[in-house]
Amino acid sequence: MNENWLQKWEEVKDILVCPTDLETYFISNEILGQKMETMKIGNVSLPSGKIVVRDPLVYLSSDEKPYFIQAPKGNFPVTVAVVKSEDWGDRYAVVKVEFTKEKPVVYREALIGIEDLKDVTEDDFFGFSVDAGLGCITDAEVLPFVDQFVAETEVDNVYDDYFADIFAQSYRDFPDNQRDAGDWINWTVPNTDYQIPMFASGFGDGSYPVYFAYDANNEICGLYIQFIDIELALSEDGDDEDVE
Repeated sequence: MNENWLQKWEEVKDILVCPTDLETYFISNEILGQKMETMKIGNVSLPSGKIVVRDPLVYLSSDEKPYFIQAPKGNFPVTVAVVKSEDWGDRYAVVKVEFTKEKPVVYREALIGIEDLKDVTEDDFFGFSVDAGLGCITDAEVLPFVDQFVAETEVDNVYDDYFADIFAQSYRDFPDNQRDAGDWINWTVPNTDYQIPMFASGFGDGSYPVYFAYDANNEICGLYIQFIDIELALSEDGDDEDVE
């Protein structure tokens, strides 16, 4: 890790924070008139605690750098906060990895350590890119096994020829908060015990921020992926209506 970068991060880490208390998405039945539900999708395997959040169909390989913050090691539960909107349908708003039961007091953006931190403002985030409508959570130590699976799997299209059936089975097994093609799976990498949760990405393709949550003792208590800022999304819908 470049020490100059780390010094700059120390200067701006309290600027790159989430203005929303993301835990409210998991404890509220309703946010600004939008009905909320939570959905547990099993555990994620983090053998090294070096977390990688990516689009699993486009950007998941051992070339990807993990977040520089060391997270706890082990298997941790993953929960999805679902916003059930008459206008948007069922959408995955926030995904949480729970490391401890402590209450988050601040959410700082997860970074890999090469971002340009010059002149960042409270309105900025770096996030991760989604180009195939999915996100996933995994560990840098798991990625070589993913590489091996991809290299040994003789298919023309890894989604159509492999994952599509698994997603469709997820819908058959757990139809709540999914479309019939399936919107989430918890994939066990073949020939391993490593689990990689995969899930639909809010409003689809785009860039989405990821945050480490810290408790009152400044200890990491969770990881949160924010796909939908409900307040912002509603205000943008209102702007669209005004224009029309």
